[in-house]
Amino acid sequence: MNRKNIILLMTDQHRPDYVSFNGSKKISTPNIDRIAESVGFTCCQTVNPICTPARTALITGRYSHQIGMLAMSGDLSLQYPTYMQALQKAGYHTSGIGKFHFLQTWEWGTPRGKGINLVKIKDKIIELGYDYVWETSGKQLAVKNYCDYCEYLDSKGLLERYRDFVESAGGNSYYPDNDREKDPEPWPFREEDHVDVVTAHKIIERIENRPEDKPFFIFGSFCSPHKPFDPPKRYLDMIPYDETDDFIPGKKEIKNKKLLYKKRQAYKAMIKLLDDQIGKIFATLEKHNLLEDTVIIFTSDHGEMLGDHYRIQKETYWKASATVPTAVRHPGYLNRMINNSPVEIIDIAATILDIAGIEPREALSRKWPAFNDIIPCKSLMPVIIGESGKVRNFSFTECNGKWQMIQTERWKYVRHLMYETVEALKEEFYDLGKDPDETIDLIGEAVYLDAVEWCRKRRDLILDGTPPAQTNWAPLIEHETF
Repeated sequence: MNRKNIILLMTDQHRPDYVSFNGSKKISTPNIDRIAESVGFTCCQTVNPICTPARTALITGRYSHQIGMLAMSGDLSLQYPTYMQALQKAGYHTSGIGKFHFLQTWEWGTPRGKGINLVKIKDKIIELGYDYVWETSGKQLAVKNYCDYCEYLDSKGLLERYRDFVESAGGNSYYPDNDREKDPEPWPFREEDHVDVVTAHKIIERIENRPEDKPFFIFGSFCSPHKPFDPPKRYLDMIPYDETDDFIPGKKEIKNKKLLYKKRQAYKAMIKLLDDQIGKIFATLEKHNLLEDTVIIFTSDHGEMLGDHYRIQKETYWKASATVPTAVRHPGYLNRMINNSPVEIIDIAATILDIAGIEPREALSRKWPAFNDIIPCKSLMPVIIGESGKVRNFSFTECNGKWQMIQTERWKYVRHLMYETVEALKEEFYDLGKDPDETIDLIGEAVYLDAVEWCRKRRDLILDGTPPAQTNWAPLIEHETF
């Protein structure tokens, strides 16, 4: 069997309307658009719009509540099977390059440089299913952690200067007028040392040094367009400064719109940088006659609000945060389709395994302990090959123990959690067909009662059918006599 190579490219905190394969005019992304030559998905929901929960859910094919990763707090257990392990067992050479963020070991407030030494624990990271690892912490996390990219900067005498630069960009906040939000500054070092340029170089290096006797899988994970908004000045100069006031209104009026206009400009410039790096990857595949033997998948972990609904960053159920740009290029099915059906980011795990000829549920399950055989991800191959227009009728998203969401092509239902009395329960409901900006909450409208109840039942269906998987750690007695 001639099995395809597979490359999964991921960006960090990438809004769905900042790619052009879906018809958006906000930015041109010709190389990302090439990945959509099979299918571009416009309604792919992250199952949790926070870095660690989304990323750990993707590699296990499970919801974040099933693997104890509801919040960006704690580490993914090595007991949960991953799609990379399944690929290894099936004979793939597997590489992980860039930002993983499967671990959030330390608590907030940990001193600079006192997080995780990811270089020293690489042997444990490899257990997740990688033959080769070159890991970046992420831009802000590199202030605390020490990773392969930190080692790269350290070798050039740049690490502490880089950490100074990241800290000067200010901390994170949820709202645009917070004093911690600073004007974005361009990358202050040589362009070749930018984390995304180095990451692309490492991806290309792995393609060029691939084993000749087996198919390869590469997870290539970029750190942009996550904060700090740090494009090299050359890229910032490519993007005109624009004061188009088209923010989706929220509970307050934005006071400092000029800051957000600057952030938008820098955000676009970072995506332009990423698009160029993806272009280099395409060029490498073409140079080595690998493009027609390689499936390329593109996605992000979550989006970025950029001032819409009076919010910035992520962790919200609004489209800019919860929907992620997702595309697939399968050389056997270059049908250039745009698909608007509900998709979940965990479906990428099942799709990768399906492409490799591996049964997803069997590969991602354990027989013991309980609930380890409940695998909700679904392969997107029926859509990719044109056999079906959808694999789901709705998607499920949850976040930080604060809210849960059901979304269809037409409806968005949100249930808020952490309420103290039955009377305090809060729900929201939006008709996306009539209100694509999600500004009119229709939860109490009589005409939508049936639709709301339909969504409630689907929420119950997911939660009732996907309990947390049990774990174990105690060693069994071996060859002992009494």
